[in-house]
Amino acid sequence: MEHEIRYDTDYTGSKNYTQHHVKSANANGFSAAADDYMERGIDLNEQLILNKPATFFLRMNSEAMIDEGIFNGDILIVDRSVKAANDKIIVAIVDGELLVRRLQKTYNNVILVSANKKMANLTLREFDDRGNVWGVVTCVIHVLEKNLFVTKKNSQFNQKDKYGKEQRFY
Repeated sequence: MEHEIRYDTDYTGSKNYTQHHVKSANANGFSAAADDYMERGIDLNEQLILNKPATFFLRMNSEAMIDEGIFNGDILIVDRSVKAANDKIIVAIVDGELLVRRLQKTYNNVILVSANKKMANLTLREFDDRGNVWGVVTCVIHVLEKNLFVTKKNSQFNQKDKYGKEQRFY
């Protein structure tokens, strides 16, 4: 046992990784024919996040954008480095509250358009101190299987401590 052989993963999450970085374990010295077609797994960070330091995840807590396919409980990927332009879905701070709306700029005003007929649009003057664009929504993650969420009712991990206070473990 003079030399210990240690096998680590070559994949470090960079976009420069190709199938040629995978070492073949064929005893006759030739790689397998399928090695040419081997692909690495999908890394959602590489696919969905454009600028890591400026990207945040938020959970939608309203039905204001339901006609755009953004539902209550969906996860929004928000990039603060993307410039807010006309017709982009943005996260805005209005009167200290975060709102998700479609941005419509006119000559004098900024209109935050709701995608729900039950909710009114919000019109701000362009230099109004009440509103500020926080970031641009780049992706929406819509979970179809609601059992994936840990809730108070179905969690086996929720326990009470000796004082009766509920402890949550996720």
